[in-house]
Amino acid sequence: MRATGVWTVVCVVVGLAVGGPVAAQPAAPPARLWEDAVPTPVAPELERLNTALTRLAEGLKPALVQIRVRRPAADAEGEESPRRSMGSGFVVHRDGYVVTNAHVVEGATEVQVRLATGRRAKGTVVGRDTRVDLALVRVEAKEPLPTLPLGDSDGLRVGEFVLALGHPFGLEQTVSFGIVSRKGSALQAAAPGFDFIQTDAAVNPGNSGGPLVNMAGQVVGVNSMAARNGSIGFAIPSNLVKALLPDLLAKGKIEWGWLGIRIDEITEDNVADYGLPEPRGVGIESVIADQPAARAGLRAKDIVLSVDGTAVGTPRDLQRVIASTPAGKTIRVRLLREGREQELPVTVGRYPDPEDEKEKVPAGPR
Repeated sequence: MRATGVWTVVCVVVGLAVGGPVAAQPAAPPARLWEDAVPTPVAPELERLNTALTRLAEGLKPALVQIRVRRPAADAEGEESPRRSMGSGFVVHRDGYVVTNAHVVEGATEVQVRLATGRRAKGTVVGRDTRVDLALVRVEAKEPLPTLPLGDSDGLRVGEFVLALGHPFGLEQTVSFGIVSRKGSALQAAAPGFDFIQTDAAVNPGNSGGPLVNMAGQVVGVNSMAARNGSIGFAIPSNLVKALLPDLLAKGKIEWGWLGIRIDEITEDNVADYGLPEPRGVGIESVIADQPAARAGLRAKDIVLSVDGTAVGTPRDLQRVIASTPAGKTIRVRLLREGREQELPVTVGRYPDPEDEKEKVPAGPR
């Protein structure tokens, strides 16, 4: 019996050596995977900021809308088939007038506006302008709609807090927080010299047409476009929106002023080409035949100094002044030609709208 017991122990030891250690039994799962946070007071100043932001965002949402459009699109066989897209907007008048971007409703055969209540209503494009990318849409409202007021964008300061609202990626009523990064940004090459607002508040696809709002709950801009990664957004200033909405309502479009010239910034690099000792005014690179400037006698290499007494020092200055001048108005253009100043009367024409005219507008002229 003793020998047998010894042999049994030896077998067990050998078995352990060959088969490895005996697997440990798994521990029982914890009764709880987390610890509840202990209520901790937030710093009073941060609590006030949190409360103010959430209250502000909630107060803005009722006037925010989502815009869905249907456009015709040719399929592989050349047949027309519906193509859908979405954007944002906000109610600017209680009778159902909505501000959005021109590109949101471009080519739309059907416009549907989804109100903050969830109700969907038919929308009609009242007017649109592609140069500034602004549009006015009318909604069939059964009752007065909540609105957002337009503030003073000229008083906006770089570094000021703003909220960007919209429906990016089809999501409902999102709010992003940021600051005004820059003022005076050119939104697009065709824009008539007006300054736009740059912000780091997230603006993504679908945010187009939504409001950029200051901490007083006032719309200071209309979100229009963003960098590809959404880190930089641009908004049309509210003061420019105020200036354009009456014409969009009355005429359905904006009739921008036009001279028919290609303009040039005079710098240290080309100052000698214009016969100047130092940069001054805005150079005329070329004049388009049979357009207002040509008919008034303006020539290439003329230097525009002022328009109706308003000095112009950069191409954007001249673009802004001319674009804001009604077509048909005669202005006094003071210029420098071959070293001598003179003044010419010029009757401003209407900017050729590519949607109205078949002929292609040469790139660059203002």
